[in-house]
Amino acid sequence: MRDDVLPAAVRERALALAAQNQLPAFLYDLPALKTQAGQIRDALAGAGVEFLYAAKANPDAQLLRVLAPLTDGIEVASGGELEHVMDALPHARVAFGGPGKTDRELMTAIQRGVWRLHVESLRELNRVIALAGRRPVEVLLRANLPFGVTGAALNMSGPFGMDEESLVVAARIARDAAAAGSGVRVRGVHVHLASGLDAEQKLTLDERVLDWARTWLRANLPGLKSPEVNLGGGMTVDYAEPGHRFDWAAYAKGLAGLADGSVVLRVEPGRAVSVHSGYYVSDVLDLKYTRGQAYAIARGGTHHLRTPAAKGHSQPLVALPGPQRSGDALNDDSLTVVGQLCTPKDQLATGVPVQDLRIGDLLVFRMAGAYAWNISHHDFLMHPHPSFAYLD
Repeated sequence: MRDDVLPAAVRERALALAAQNQLPAFLYDLPALKTQAGQIRDALAGAGVEFLYAAKANPDAQLLRVLAPLTDGIEVASGGELEHVMDALPHARVAFGGPGKTDRELMTAIQRGVWRLHVESLRELNRVIALAGRRPVEVLLRANLPFGVTGAALNMSGPFGMDEESLVVAARIARDAAAAGSGVRVRGVHVHLASGLDAEQKLTLDERVLDWARTWLRANLPGLKSPEVNLGGGMTVDYAEPGHRFDWAAYAKGLAGLADGSVVLRVEPGRAVSVHSGYYVSDVLDLKYTRGQAYAIARGGTHHLRTPAAKGHSQPLVALPGPQRSGDALNDDSLTVVGQLCTPKDQLATGVPVQDLRIGDLLVFRMAGAYAWNISHHDFLMHPHPSFAYLD
């Protein structure tokens, strides 16, 4: 809860938003985002690894414009994201993945010249070939490999990508189509198998994937120049310890040791890029005890910041004296912070120690720069949407 963990510019802007009655608000620290992305880019570039930003983490247009010159492209996972990113960044390289692509989405990708299309199934590959005709489309085949990871937050199996048998068929279909005049060309494979991995876990998984990919590419796409292996994202973020970050330097060094020049290596992190640059700023509407438990009711809630409910954690926060604070002070070692929704799932933080907390004080939730507003159920109960502010 110490306010000295907040950058001074964030603290000042949060207080200004409160004074202007602009709460709740998302506040994005663009210089911090630029620094973070630049450090990632430098580490990976030193290892000869390409860096895409996964827009699903946060597709805010102002964030995208900061990230575009610091990345090798943007990864999207829907037709809506595709059009949004291509409109915001007309000259960016865009990779389009995700299951269940419609014909309209595929045609949009083809007509707008998407840089890479990640194909998830045999049927999808056949549809791309039929829709593309002789127009050039460069694709990666997404692989669903039996490489589970102990301790991963998510193991991406099930509907994502193709198993080994289907991948062999896909390579044959693509070769035959190219021989018949199709513009579709397979450039390599895309493999995203798990999320929530630290550098050591990610490197262990990547080594297995690369061993498989090199063998598979030689056997099924012989003669392909500069074959590509997209190793996906999945880099961990620690909401319980905001100061603990993914070790990009160690990860890049490990990837450099795995690289042998036989393939183009690419990663596509999202959350680990943008999460620390965002804040959700609210204020205290009410303080109460119910059966001995202290509660603060905050303006807004999980319909704006769904992250803690989705991941089952307590969102890190800092309390600041508000410009119009009032009432008796609350001092408690284990405060629960909830929002305005009529559901017990509208819980933002638990076990929060507070001193001299009053109605009107500010609650600045940290690590709200990824999977926050864009995954939330915005219109449940029809509360107002938050405002958005940016530090330049």
